[in-house]
Amino acid sequence: MANAIEQKLQSAVLRGVFALPAPLRRVLAGSAIRLDDQELALDAQLLLKLQKLSGQEGLAASTPEAARTAMSDAPTSGGPQLPGVVVAERTIPAEHGTLPARLYRPRELTETGPLMVFLHGGGWVIGDIDTHDDLCRFLAKHAGIRVLSVDYRLAPEHRFPAAFDDALAAYRWAVDNAAELGSSADAIAIGGDSAGGNLAASVSLHATRNGMQKPVFQLLLYPATDATVRRRSREIFGNGGFLLTDHDMTWFMDHYEPEVDNRGDVRLSPLLADDHAELPTAYIVTCGFDPLRDEGEAYAKALADAGVPVVARRFADLIHGFANLRPVSHRFEEALFEIVGTTRAALQLTKR
Repeated sequence: MANAIEQKLQSAVLRGVFALPAPLRRVLAGSAIRLDDQELALDAQLLLKLQKLSGQEGLAASTPEAARTAMSDAPTSGGPQLPGVVVAERTIPAEHGTLPARLYRPRELTETGPLMVFLHGGGWVIGDIDTHDDLCRFLAKHAGIRVLSVDYRLAPEHRFPAAFDDALAAYRWAVDNAAELGSSADAIAIGGDSAGGNLAASVSLHATRNGMQKPVFQLLLYPATDATVRRRSREIFGNGGFLLTDHDMTWFMDHYEPEVDNRGDVRLSPLLADDHAELPTAYIVTCGFDPLRDEGEAYAKALADAGVPVVARRFADLIHGFANLRPVSHRFEEALFEIVGTTRAALQLTKR
């Protein structure tokens, strides 16, 4: 209880800082940061400055448990819940037991419609349905769809391909139980952010190549798509203090798949698949100041080159993980409104 109260107080203070006039926020943030012909958004820079002052610059920690606690207790996730969304807990059967899940529905949505299976980010090591509760509420409410958020097993307790196996089981269950979830088997989409975007892309690839009902649409927010190559964006932004660091990425991957020779498996590196044809329509979001930027954009190009309908959108002024930072900043929320608007339109166009 004490931790929850402290988190809410810190969240209120943080929102107060971001409500200051822009000139004052600029003074606090410092001179504008320009890199790779891009300028970092003021609010992103201010958030990074505040995190640095608090002693936190990345997502990794001394132990996975400590990193999970830090993410759960972050003041950026301590604000009031978004209203107008009906939430119900679900349990998904899996070979090893069950997976906790949470079903979100806009209060006014009563008819059958699209459902998105959503897989949270966190490097396959941290994060859960609670850390991504605000994002899923926002997506459900403003895209006008049902969202099924899934808690998959985390590394290092459960290494690759455990998270993939759970994501696939959750997607399969959603297809098989679509009617009970308020949808239909041919209207199930899949989405995720960061590591969750990786899982969503990998499940889409597997479903398409193995004769399953493939997702009608895939929403990939700054996804990891290739664990075998260090691209230019990782070299430029990995050590600049832009939330996700080069050390974080190594730390996450070493926990999830320590065997380097296995990292080219398409269940972990979907960009390396021999064929990307006939994959689901994709909306791939990247951020200018993100070490993962270039592999996300390489994946968008691979899909487009294979004839898959793709919308690739780079938010040049933003950082990795901004979708979870919506409660504190208008700029992050503005970007999310664009994302849900595009998602809503894409799902309307894919109706059968």
